[in-house]
Amino acid sequence: MTVTETERWLELLEQKGSRITGPRKAIVELMVDADHALNPVDVFDRARVKYPKMGLVTVYRTLEVLSDLGLVERVHQADDCHMYLRAAQGHEHLLICSCCGKAAYFSGDDLGMLIQRISMESGFSIQGHWLQLQGLCQSCQPKKIQTQQGE
Repeated sequence: MTVTETERWLELLEQKGSRITGPRKAIVELMVDADHALNPVDVFDRARVKYPKMGLVTVYRTLEVLSDLGLVERVHQADDCHMYLRAAQGHEHLLICSCCGKAAYFSGDDLGMLIQRISMESGFSIQGHWLQLQGLCQSCQPKKIQTQQGE
């Protein structure tokens, strides 16, 4: 039997000591399949469709544990609001639409040489990196042009 990504995440949550409840499962299912960065309130609103009695605290706690496990990562926004998305795997890096929040990963070059140079120049022992590119997805580009022309 093949283990799905959702089942793998739930198993990791359980190993971390989290009880697997219906609301937690709904949050995991949502985050595994999300193609947009979601803030905690987005997660709450979408997951409540399945579990109307879900609490916002459950969302924050679950996102925190998923982040600690490296399954989701914070997506930084210009307004200092954090959103969440499935964590990159390997040398994947993030493209995110600054208009609608659509997210896509792209495979990037190994930044090892650059990181090694920066480490030597700065004296830092670099333990990780995260690259996020922002722009407009194909769907939002025409909207942005129309908005600018209407100004």
